[in-house]
Amino acid sequence: MANKESFDLEYIANGVTIENEKKADMDEARKKRMLASTFVMVRNQTGMNRKDFAAWLGIPYRTMQDWERGVSQVPEYVLRLVAYKVLMEKERGNI
Repeated sequence: MANKESFDLEYIANGVTIENEKKADMDEARKKRMLASTFVMVRNQTGMNRKDFAAWLGIPYRTMQDWERGVSQVPEYVLRLVAYKVLMEKERGNI
């Protein structure tokens, strides 16, 4: 089995691949920026501002703000779950 560092990172928002590259090739600052910009892109697909999006997800506003600004790093599994929720809610016509 390959180690975790060899897996490809692939973020999908609304059926579009955002980026796909090896984790090992990415420095931490770049990874943090990529995750932050992907999170913002997912939020923008809802048409919500930060405050409304944070409330809709049940995430503290300050936490989400830090993720979007790259102050702290959004966990990859959280980003995937949020993107999935947005996609499903859009398909259902709820947002």
